Amino acid sequence: MLSVHRRFALVGAATATLTLLAAGLPAAADDARPALSRFYDQKVTWAACEGEGMPEDLQCGKVTVPLDYARPGGDTLDLALARYRATGRSRGSVLLNFGGPGGAGVPGLAADGKDFMGLTDGYDVVTFDPRGVGRSSPVSCGDGMNEIFGTAAADTDVQAALKAVEKAADACAAHSGAVLPHIGTVDAARDMDVIRQALGDKKLNYLGFSYGTRLGAVYAAQFPGRTGRMVLDGVDTLTEPITEQGRAGAAGQQTALDGFIAWCAKNMACPFGQDRRSAGERMGRLVRSLDESPVTSAFGQEFSGQDLVGAIGQALYSREMWPVLEQSLALLVQDGDPRGLAQLYGGASLPATSTPVRQRPRQDGGLVDVEDVPLDNLPAALMAVNCADDPDRPGAEEVARQVAGLRAAYQEASPVFGRYRLAQVLMCYGRPKGTDYIREKVRDVPAPKMLLVGTRGDPATPYRWTVETARRLGPSAVVLDNRGEGHTGYASSKCVHRKVDDFLLYGALPADGSSCGPEDTDGY
Repeated sequence: MLSVHRRFALVGAATATLTLLAAGLPAAADDARPALSRFYDQKVTWAACEGEGMPEDLQCGKVTVPLDYARPGGDTLDLALARYRATGRSRGSVLLNFGGPGGAGVPGLAADGKDFMGLTDGYDVVTFDPRGVGRSSPVSCGDGMNEIFGTAAADTDVQAALKAVEKAADACAAHSGAVLPHIGTVDAARDMDVIRQALGDKKLNYLGFSYGTRLGAVYAAQFPGRTGRMVLDGVDTLTEPITEQGRAGAAGQQTALDGFIAWCAKNMACPFGQDRRSAGERMGRLVRSLDESPVTSAFGQEFSGQDLVGAIGQALYSREMWPVLEQSLALLVQDGDPRGLAQLYGGASLPATSTPVRQRPRQDGGLVDVEDVPLDNLPAALMAVNCADDPDRPGAEEVARQVAGLRAAYQEASPVFGRYRLAQVLMCYGRPKGTDYIREKVRDVPAPKMLLVGTRGDPATPYRWTVETARRLGPSAVVLDNRGEGHTGYASSKCVHRKVDDFLLYGALPADGSSCGPEDTDGY
């Protein structure tokens, strides 16, 4: 599953948009407004997807949405779509979001379509590149992303780090264009309703992973009467501030790391030896030593302890990656070679020459060519969306106090990931204040029953977020407890996969609080 977590700005039109949404206009009346009717009247024209490596049976299309829902007569955006057609009698569509935020749906479905072929027994399986992501007016920070990654761990000099982040925010605004103030989840959920109508569906059937659960919950709050069968897998928080999200994320990653170390210590090839306790201590010492004396990466850049932490965090998303992580760590420990780990990190330390810099962002809202999607689009969109969804904007002095007060708590949550995740507290500095709609309005949702899947060993979305979000959504939420490892359950657990498909295809819900055991998580 694509759900990559790594861790600016045009203020103008955002205020009017967020004020309008927070005022709680009746969602059911939105498409009746004359200014929006042109968007709700469109139909998707499908054709074979173009581009190297695209499956022959994957079809592509687009829909057009308002740039600013407060000004629907103004500029527009095109959103890229893709679908696999139903193999039997279709009851409509099921829409997928793979997470992020910042994950592009079209390449995700092209790469992992086999995971969803069972759903084509009754549905067209559809996905999309959300606004600001992939081919849909992608945001970018240009060289500003290197500025962020180069200073994110500088928690010993918070003021210097804040200046770097604020400078990066200006770079993001310069390279992203008009979509940046309108990139948040509230607008993306409204886009999904336009997509629903364009697909010809009376209700939205939906499968969202990780961040996609936040997006689905916001849709259900805005359009409860149009919500069909909805599954949220790897449930995100709707209430916790960024300061607490980072601490919880560190604790979740530490739990996953402990599981990896226990597994590694059983193998003779484990570079940290066969004693579980000492293996964990050696891992911590390796991170600290690389922070003090980095080695050189394949790009000629320094590979630090925080780069190592980022690489480990990526590999912990799936238990299938554990052997690769073990081999990459052995290469580093035994030969001083960080290449395998740098590849796992996925280019977070991007060389300055690798990110296309668009001096004049495309302004017409049309789809960009695949080759023109900036390499930093994923992390740029991740930060932009998360900050657009967060209403807290403390000043520099308050941020410095927060970091000082949180450092011990983050270190206690994870000796390995604490410092890395503490940088998350800084990421929205210099950006406009985000909406409070999600925190204040997404509660007691009067939608049909929806299935929430939480995984006990999830390094990114702690299981308690599933329980808390279910409680917040109200009686409509049904929890499935996946007692396995890794981020999300659909692709790794046969049990979860079967129960999700049974609900989406046949409406068969498991009992609230039922579980899938860890023995079901090996190699779907």
